[in-house]
Amino acid sequence: MKKRTISLTLQSATAVFAMTLLATRASAATEKVLHNFGASATDGVNPLAGLVIDEDGNLFGTTCYGGTHGGGGTVFELTPKEDGFWTEKVLHSFGHGDSGSYPSAGMIFDRSGNLYGTTENGGAHGVGTVFELKPVAGGKWTETVLHSFKEGADGGYPNDPGSGLIFDKSGNLFGTTENGGPYDEGTVFEIDTAGQETVLHTFFQNTDGGYPFAAPIFDAAGNIYSTTSIGGDRGNGTGTVYELTPGEGGGWTETELHSFIYNGTDGTQPQSGVAFDAAGNLYGTTDRGGAYGVGMVYELTPKQGGGWEEKILHSFGHEYPGETYGVFGGVLFDTKGNLYGTTISGGINGGGRVFELKPMGDGSWEYTVLHDFGKGTDGFDIEGALIIDAAGNLYGTTILGGTHGMGTVFEIIP
Repeated sequence: MKKRTISLTLQSATAVFAMTLLATRASAATEKVLHNFGASATDGVNPLAGLVIDEDGNLFGTTCYGGTHGGGGTVFELTPKEDGFWTEKVLHSFGHGDSGSYPSAGMIFDRSGNLYGTTENGGAHGVGTVFELKPVAGGKWTETVLHSFKEGADGGYPNDPGSGLIFDKSGNLFGTTENGGPYDEGTVFEIDTAGQETVLHTFFQNTDGGYPFAAPIFDAAGNIYSTTSIGGDRGNGTGTVYELTPGEGGGWTETELHSFIYNGTDGTQPQSGVAFDAAGNLYGTTDRGGAYGVGMVYELTPKQGGGWEEKILHSFGHEYPGETYGVFGGVLFDTKGNLYGTTISGGINGGGRVFELKPMGDGSWEYTVLHDFGKGTDGFDIEGALIIDAAGNLYGTTILGGTHGMGTVFEIIP
């Protein structure tokens, strides 16, 4: 059985001193810990994934471990109170029967208020599930397993904080698995409204990339975009950005938009997906590579006549040479076109950070440190993506740290 191991092992990086075109500044943003996991034997612990917010401002998420069924993980809700504190409620504990275990990816709401997500283990075949949680009378939630992965020709292990689900306009679910397919290097799958699963694409690193950790996204035309963590460029690449285009008679065609190459400047090993801006450009992060070897933020712009052009917006590691970073959570936009993201480690306290990239109008981007984790009872080690509310406040999770050392939910107030 494949099971994630929580670790704080930091990979050393060689500092490369170079000029940068980016301005860097500190921020007056305030961080607030909304919940500390591990306060009771039944609470969840170690939240790897990001959060989702409902229309009332309640936060929902998953923990990879903990709960009432042998530590198989939980789904939780955080509700704000008038005094500024938040109340946590465990909605579901995994690890019993075929319900799945170790949910490490984020969730998504449908229009009726039901939650959908994945587990990286468990299910009928032990290699993960897609589940639905539906609210019922009395404030309880009922879980239904929509699909148990089999590996082999089917996918297996949808096991990364970025490998969540998305809906199309018809209510069908789409996602990725790290393994499965004929080469056991991952799949993109669809689950229709009747619960039927279809594998849309299988990866092979020697041709089109392999091991897709990240969730897909749609464009307005219904094409799918995301990344693979390795492969591409006929086996010589270290990850790709890809597009899947639906055919008229069924089936999907994959196109490699960019293949990352380890060359001292380009990024490598993207663990997170991509995001569109209003102009149709794609943005994302890589876990390694860049000018300092510890990850970067990039932009892909479509070129006239076809193809995409890459631009590196920021390489991590130059503020504190020698510290590692690693970027799993990807980036998101606010309404002004600013980008936000997280690093797993690094920063002044070594516990990771929340950052902002602001476009300056001349093609450069200003890099701002919003918060450095790892000090005192603050959380540390961030893998999940951020979300933003209507007021511009950011929310996320740390895997470790906090009062009980088992992770936190935090808010960043600009």
